[in-house]
Amino acid sequence: MTYPLILNDSHSDVDIPFRAIVEQSLVGIYVIQDEVIQYANAAFAGLTGHAVDEIVGMNIRQLTPPWGTEENLRRIRQRVSGEIPSMRFRTQGWHKDGYPVDVEVHGSRVLFRNLPAVAGVAISISENVKYEQELHRSREQLRALATRINDDRETQRRLIARELHDVLGGILTSIKMDGTRIRRRLAKNENREIVDGIIDLAREAIDAVRQISDTLHPSLLEHLGLAAAARRQLETFAVRYGIACTMDATESPLPINHAQGIAAYRIFQEALTNIARHAEATRVQVAIRLDDRTLHLAVVDNGRGIAPELLEHPSVGLTGMRERAREVGGHLEISRGLDGGTVLRMILPPASFAPDESTSAHD
Repeated sequence: MTYPLILNDSHSDVDIPFRAIVEQSLVGIYVIQDEVIQYANAAFAGLTGHAVDEIVGMNIRQLTPPWGTEENLRRIRQRVSGEIPSMRFRTQGWHKDGYPVDVEVHGSRVLFRNLPAVAGVAISISENVKYEQELHRSREQLRALATRINDDRETQRRLIARELHDVLGGILTSIKMDGTRIRRRLAKNENREIVDGIIDLAREAIDAVRQISDTLHPSLLEHLGLAAAARRQLETFAVRYGIACTMDATESPLPINHAQGIAAYRIFQEALTNIARHAEATRVQVAIRLDDRTLHLAVVDNGRGIAPELLEHPSVGLTGMRERAREVGGHLEISRGLDGGTVLRMILPPASFAPDESTSAHD
């Protein structure tokens, strides 16, 4: 094997320009041989708060935190042995004042003083790591907030649906029954027509309340499960928008709990809403299937297809759908169909199924 030569002990005129470049570099440059620092420029020494004359001759064990020492030594040995001649990775050094520092290292196998060694460059990434950690915390906080908002929204929907159904629905039913009793006692046809109108309006209002209540919190989902609730919603969608719809669903009990059923149903609702608003589709196909206890919910349309920029930069609605899926242990995939249109898939793997009394899920 041929090794590239690097700085050696010679002070020839040829070496002087290269030494000046290396020693004045803003990037840390080092040579490690026999697990000892054989050469370091000022930038490399400064990563751990040392001077050059302090760090040269130090063992790697003195320059890495206890939890990272063996891993760093393993990487050095891999390069020296030729197993992995060149390697780039993130690691931590140990500052002379007793705290870890984040660095990125790119080192390669070389020949130094006629023996194998590792030479490379290192830069501080402490600020990058700090920003990444802050970004991660911000994302987790946003996800927690989104989860809380969704939970609160479902609670409010359930309360409003119950009030509509139990209170307003009860009042309207009473109006309808009173109108029916009045009609029986009326002799004149014209008065009967007025009462008939009142009864018809009450009946329409009852149907409207039932539909609004079901949209807010589908009782069918709780009593008969996801497949039945989705089928009812799809039938209503087909009539309302004049779109041909088909559904292929596993009718046997689905191993999902209440939270997963709600998430899948809301994603399904949002998918239909997006189709109605944007797709210009004439056909929608829905599938709810089990594959080795993994639940697959797919909604496919033959419309104009999702815009490519939305795949790169999802809208708030699409992001919300993905978050709903993530909250219950699944994930959402959205893509353009091979023949046009949009394909939406929600996948709930077996690991996400909660083993509580609701896992029968009424499906």
